[in-house]
Amino acid sequence: MSLRPGFAQRLHAAWTVYVKEVRENIRDKRTVLNALITGPLLGPILFGLIFSFTLQQQLADASKPLPVPVIGAAYAPNLIHALQAQGMVLEPAPANAAAAIRAHQAKVVLVIPPDFGAAWSKGQPAGVELYYDSARQDSNTPVRRLKKMLQGYAGLTAAQRLLVRGISPTLMRPLVAEDRDQATPQSRSALMFSILPYFFVLTVFLGGMYMAIDTTAGERERQSLEPLLVNPVGRGTILSGKLAATVSFALTSLLLSIVAFAVVGRFLPVEKLDVVLDLGPRFGAFVLLLMLPLAVLLATLQTLVSAFAKSYREAQTYLSILMLLPVIPSLLLAVVPVRAQLWMYAVPLLGQQLGIMDLVRGETLDGLQLVACLGGTSLAAVLAFLLARWLYSSERLAVSA
Repeated sequence: MSLRPGFAQRLHAAWTVYVKEVRENIRDKRTVLNALITGPLLGPILFGLIFSFTLQQQLADASKPLPVPVIGAAYAPNLIHALQAQGMVLEPAPANAAAAIRAHQAKVVLVIPPDFGAAWSKGQPAGVELYYDSARQDSNTPVRRLKKMLQGYAGLTAAQRLLVRGISPTLMRPLVAEDRDQATPQSRSALMFSILPYFFVLTVFLGGMYMAIDTTAGERERQSLEPLLVNPVGRGTILSGKLAATVSFALTSLLLSIVAFAVVGRFLPVEKLDVVLDLGPRFGAFVLLLMLPLAVLLATLQTLVSAFAKSYREAQTYLSILMLLPVIPSLLLAVVPVRAQLWMYAVPLLGQQLGIMDLVRGETLDGLQLVACLGGTSLAAVLAFLLARWLYSSERLAVSA
């Protein structure tokens, strides 16, 4: 019975610190702007604009006539007519194909050699050359379209030659592979929206960053931390109240971001790509659940880093470096695609990345994956909290200079 009053007192003290920090930071326009406006809304809006612009540009490039400068068009009039029938627009030939590509005067240049007609008449392979720069993203669609046109004309001509000789074109296809793609429209969306988990992690990071800075480095700079620490309250209790305030801001920012993504997702023309993006309530609830222990972990790490800074600006510098940490799982999965294994879900950040991508694909996390994700990140958060509590017990924490 004697432990209960002590616990109640510590809980009351932590609540008092929590209310104090929340009240002070709500009055701070910088914190409110970054935690409740910039962080939650910038990602969804930027993501929606980039996706819509890229999609509209790709659809326009795929449907409108394809302008192609051709060198040596007079050597293959039948080929040129066939390509024009498929949507190619003949452009004036440049003096040098490679120079035209390097100077960005054309996205792709078709070069037909003088011996094209002779080889074609003899039934021999007639070669053409495509000049383009694969490093330019805007050239991918034109090059792909032109190659498809050339392949279509080549296949049609080959079939006609065989028919003239009384040979069935099917003899040239001894093996026919038919696609049986098991991907669903929603699972295909994971390829396009693989960056989505990073936005959620970044939102949590930004949502709690300024609160974490202000509750430690900010108070130290204002010389208000020492009077708080000399109160007859345990340092761990004070830390708990500050962390609770930071986590509250981070989760509020995450919730607003989830709602914003759900609204933006309704206006994205994903059906034009035959994909489905479901960011409804079920998706949002699971994201909140997966991100809850991560929000605690990031808030604790931010508080730890801020504790080593003696000024607000210095803490910002340190946390700007720490902000690179959430990028690692996204880059890892983008550069080195790996098959998800159970232990990966227990790795903080990586587990959230894998779990959210499963949700985007329309898959359901099984019990072991969910437990691994929540348990692994929660354990890391507890260890970080113990380290922060030990740091808070140091008398050097309150020193402002």
